[in-house]
Amino acid sequence: MAVPMLDLVAQYETIRKEVRAAVEEVLQTQRCIGGPKVAACEKAVAEYAGAAFGIGASSGTDAILNALMSLGVGPGDEVVTTPFTFFSTAGCVARLGARPVFVDIDPKTYNLDPVGLPAAMTDRTKAVMPVHLFGQCADMDPILAAACERDVAVVEDAAQAIGAACNGRKAGSMGTCGCFSFFPSKNLGAVGDGGMIVTDDEELANMCTIMRNHGSKPKYYHKYVGGNFRLDAIQAAVVLAKLPHLEDWHEARRAHAAYYDERFADCPAVVTPHVAPGNRMIYNQYVIRITDPAGGSGTRDCVVEHLKEKKIGHAIYYPVPLHLQECFADLGYGEGDFPHAEQVAREVLAIPVYPELSRAQQDEVADAVLDAIG
Repeated sequence: MAVPMLDLVAQYETIRKEVRAAVEEVLQTQRCIGGPKVAACEKAVAEYAGAAFGIGASSGTDAILNALMSLGVGPGDEVVTTPFTFFSTAGCVARLGARPVFVDIDPKTYNLDPVGLPAAMTDRTKAVMPVHLFGQCADMDPILAAACERDVAVVEDAAQAIGAACNGRKAGSMGTCGCFSFFPSKNLGAVGDGGMIVTDDEELANMCTIMRNHGSKPKYYHKYVGGNFRLDAIQAAVVLAKLPHLEDWHEARRAHAAYYDERFADCPAVVTPHVAPGNRMIYNQYVIRITDPAGGSGTRDCVVEHLKEKKIGHAIYYPVPLHLQECFADLGYGEGDFPHAEQVAREVLAIPVYPELSRAQQDEVADAVLDAIG
């Protein structure tokens, strides 16, 4: 049978009435910009994440951009982050005229390796931005300690990790602030773009609120140059309707991941996700690595072609590390600078893990991967 990478129609069928009622309420009131739904969504997501304040954003990217702008990141500054992540992590830094500084990843978790962090920080470092990739928190204690030593902000890119935790602390609540994405494919997705900043810092929360409205307070009086980073009321309404289901969806993904782990346990060419001790992973993606047991790599292409033939959804997150992207050539990095990120980029493969996936569908996926490896 064909198996999609993600089936949002299947999810929608389970919550159709709630979502339609929430959207209809916005349409009836015509409070489409700001209003009670946005305020309620900000409060609910902040509480869920274990933070005091929530500031809605027009996307996960704009959440990061607003957070960095509100922290004063600009030309001449540096922000230390990982080269193995979605583009917006470093793209937002570059858009502000600051320099992304990369640190290689932990080859097991694929998150920023804190061992390399102190050496990457300089007098120009304005912030550190760890990414909680694929639904697993980065190793935050040493990251926070290194940032504290230099008195710099920690912006958690938690776009893929709402509900993930590290030693009982929720993603987004550990640093200076955290940034979430409500892109439809996320565990908590809207019906379009949306995002959220969460923080315990009231002064920062106020600045983010000002910056998302073109830097104005009061209206039409601009002390700062901000942007239009507002969360749409319809997107907020959908997120609110979905939030009560999120824990059940997390648990379904975790159960699917455990079953995949069993299916691939006896195949040395498939490296299953490693969950670090103390971490609660929510599997925004289930990402395996296809390796050559003899020590090489290059078998992933064969698996990809077989999955295509079988009409089984899959994705490669991410084929080119950020330090090798053409637009960042002027940063001066080259091949071999971050070997773990480069090797992982050659080997990773995401397969379906969405909550509504049936056991028969999972078997179809696992069988296809194992057949391709032979």
